[in-house]
Amino acid sequence: MQTPDQIWNDADLPTRRLAGLALNPSAPQDVLLRLLADGPLAVRMVLCRDRILPDAVVDAVIEHPDTYTRSFFARNPHVDPAQRARLIDDPEWFVRAHLAEGPRMPSPARPKPLPDEAIVHMISTYEDENMGSLGFYQQISTGLRRSLHTHPVAKVRCWGVGRWSGLSADARAALLADPDADVRERAQRHERYEDPACMERELPARPCHGRTDILLNRALSRAVVDGVLTAPAREDERATIAANPSLPTDVVVLLAADPDPEVRRRIASRADLGPDERRGLAVDPDPKVRLAVSVHPELSEKERAAIDYEVPMDCGFTFRHAPEVPPAPEAVRRDALSAHPLLRRKAAGDHSLPPDLVARLAADEDLGVRVLLAQNHPHAPAPLLLRSFLEYTGRERAHLTTRPNFPTTGLAAFADHEDPEVRALVALDPETGPATVERLTRDPDPAVRAALARHPNLPPPRLAELLDDEELAHVAAANPAWDADTIRRLAAAPLDGRT
Repeated sequence: MQTPDQIWNDADLPTRRLAGLALNPSAPQDVLLRLLADGPLAVRMVLCRDRILPDAVVDAVIEHPDTYTRSFFARNPHVDPAQRARLIDDPEWFVRAHLAEGPRMPSPARPKPLPDEAIVHMISTYEDENMGSLGFYQQISTGLRRSLHTHPVAKVRCWGVGRWSGLSADARAALLADPDADVRERAQRHERYEDPACMERELPARPCHGRTDILLNRALSRAVVDGVLTAPAREDERATIAANPSLPTDVVVLLAADPDPEVRRRIASRADLGPDERRGLAVDPDPKVRLAVSVHPELSEKERAAIDYEVPMDCGFTFRHAPEVPPAPEAVRRDALSAHPLLRRKAAGDHSLPPDLVARLAADEDLGVRVLLAQNHPHAPAPLLLRSFLEYTGRERAHLTTRPNFPTTGLAAFADHEDPEVRALVALDPETGPATVERLTRDPDPAVRAALARHPNLPPPRLAELLDDEELAHVAAANPAWDADTIRRLAAAPLDGRT
């Protein structure tokens, strides 16, 4: 089977032009239905995968005889998930597998949850290999995820066991005594993870993923810890156990003086680090160790200020998904008011930060604080969003333009900016003049050319010219400036390159 990239790469100019029409928000429903019925595979791919569709077109997609076509719709991130869920009992496993995998979305976006009843039906009837992906788990609503362990369907309760660490003692006991053998077995497996003797018996002798998982996350017996200290299977295993919550206190003390700075750095992040160890690590010769201990929750602001740490600027200031259990408001406020930039960055990523702290951190002297606030807070102000985009060039920079308050006016002023990503912002400004739009369709940067080819103010002669451009034909055909009659004429043209 061809991959989506192969399908698109094999598409010729007329096909790409039709694909652009399929994405055009001005395309009438009858055109979309014709392209769905008669269009080449690449056209059906973008039509079914890359846009919202009228109900009549959705009905036609669900009944379409081509497996590929239905599978593209199964991964559409734009439509209502309930529409995608109509494919839940599709006769082809290929379609069902794509529905379970969910839409492919650029980071940090996640798909909207499928209806709870759809998820329950899939868990109950699909093969396990179709549901083992992160994409499936991300399509489960928060409410259902929290209640899986009490669901009346045993296979669904099995999924709920995976939240073992967050379950109450009563919930765990109920799962251990569940009438279903599979549920009991999964619960017993998780209970064994907390039994040092069981983990000692199950610990693989040679380096592997299973051994690393136990050393990092599971309950460790003293014999296992001593074995790692005296005869590790791999040199970095002391650093691995340094982060394990079950590490004995005396070993925490021992590793705080380990010759490996990576071990000391991980130890420095432990909440159970003693005061003597904190003082020792605060003057550690390695700057990363000093930085790690400088944000320890037990330190006072005075103690933090006494540490010679350097805050890194070469890291990604990106969107953080809200945790299921929100942090305590008083802890967030304490971090936001801290003199330590890393703690203020931590607070800036909180989605529910109150207005007074939003205003305070929006004017913070640290770039990371400002950008993290812009990336994460739903009410980040427009001036902060634009400033962050102009100053930050790291990962997920483009995500800033998707934030609710990102400005769209005045962006035409950046038409001659040296940074092509900034020049591309001009495409978001509806007031950009036709001459500027046309000029930027000839920009040296391909992303700028593509962005401006979509602008509705592009002069009609240039827009028509781009329909025969190998690079930009599909973008130009998607331009909303085309009227319905012209779209119908273009869509009816034979696939021989004529328009």
